[in-house]
Amino acid sequence: MVLANLTTRAIRVAKTGNTGIKRLICAAGYSWAGLRAAFRHEEAFRQEVALTVLLLPLAIWLGDTGLERALLIASWVLVLLMELGNSAIEAVVDRISDERHPLAGRAKDIGSAVVLIALFNAAVVWGLVLFG
Repeated sequence: MVLANLTTRAIRVAKTGNTGIKRLICAAGYSWAGLRAAFRHEEAFRQEVALTVLLLPLAIWLGDTGLERALLIASWVLVLLMELGNSAIEAVVDRISDERHPLAGRAKDIGSAVVLIALFNAAVVWGLVLFG
């Protein structure tokens, strides 16, 4: 239902021809709605947000230079971004059909693999910065 409302609003704004600052304000509203929807409906995203609350201060404290802090933070933000993308893929696949289909399974598995690689990347970056 939330996804349908977001889509309806996006189409409405596209048809209104909003430009400039009004378009930016509308886009920010849709982005905020997307973050709220992900937090409300996606357990993995909630878990990663909870880890973010822990990891961001740690990154600032443990990084010796601005570059190290940026790498630690960016590697974790990448995990959040990939989780949002994966959640979007899953929502679209689930919207299309409830029946099992090899392509639907493949899409969901690939989305999951994206998150796994982002997590692996974050672990490598954190390991290299802190222990390398």
